[in-house]
Amino acid sequence: MTATLPERPAAAAVPPPPAPVRRKIRRTPLTWYRGGGLWNLLFVLPMLFVFVFFSWSPIVQSVIMSLQKTNMIVSEWVGLDNYITVLTDPQLGSAVINTIYFAVLALLFGFPLPLLMAVLMSEVRRGKGLYSALAYLPVVIPPVVAVLLWKFFYDSSPNGVFNTALSWFGIPPQPWISSAVQAMPSLVLEATWAAAGGSIIIYLAALLSVPPELYDAAEVDGAGIWRKVWHVTLPQLRGILFIMLILQVIATAQVFLEPFLFTGGGPAGATKTILLYIYDKAFRNSLGGDYGEATAVSVLLAIVLGILSWLYFTLTNRWSTR
Repeated sequence: MTATLPERPAAAAVPPPPAPVRRKIRRTPLTWYRGGGLWNLLFVLPMLFVFVFFSWSPIVQSVIMSLQKTNMIVSEWVGLDNYITVLTDPQLGSAVINTIYFAVLALLFGFPLPLLMAVLMSEVRRGKGLYSALAYLPVVIPPVVAVLLWKFFYDSSPNGVFNTALSWFGIPPQPWISSAVQAMPSLVLEATWAAAGGSIIIYLAALLSVPPELYDAAEVDGAGIWRKVWHVTLPQLRGILFIMLILQVIATAQVFLEPFLFTGGGPAGATKTILLYIYDKAFRNSLGGDYGEATAVSVLLAIVLGILSWLYFTLTNRWSTR
């Protein structure tokens, strides 16, 4: 007969030990010093000083100068009178309209052209490196040299370079930058030629990130190159396209070199932009110029560009979190 052993009672479940309560360390000057805070501050101070002195100090001085009537020799505090004067100046309104006109033309011609060239270059089977180098070559040329070269091309005489080329097709000589109507489009044409190379390289790099399977699927559906661009390329490059758009708007709002070297703001003020208006206020008026009014316009322009920059960073941050 086999004896049965009594059953042992089941062991009670032992609860896990409570998690240790982390005591919040109170930050005091002594703990900050012991943690190396003083050495970190001494390490950062030189860079902080350079940043404040060369970045924020000019900004603060500009705001103060915009509230003064000064020619850098004699200064008089006038408060907001400089802003009232420039905002009621008809020449500022004309400069703003000319700048917007330049920006619109630059967007119509200078924005889609680099993308179109980048798409065509990406379809080329051979010589992509050569085409990329040729497209980027205008960017390497110094801007002043490029403007002076195009100014020679824009000679309004029948023997001018462009007018000679037009005569081959029976087109009469054009006044180019000597005409109030043709001057701004002529400036936009040169600016587009000079800046398109950088945008082309950026678009070519962005096109490499588009999955080739999408193009293969589009070809299976019978899509041609233009349908592939519209239904595949543009949606995939939506983020970079918007970034380039905002950057181009900010750049065109600060156009100065082309109107200054080509026409000096003429003819009849047709190419006088905001930066050229600021330059005239500071250096082309009475002896010493009116730096207070010029700085007031600069502050207003900085506020507008700051809003555009804020919009750019806000939208890019939203897209990066998607």
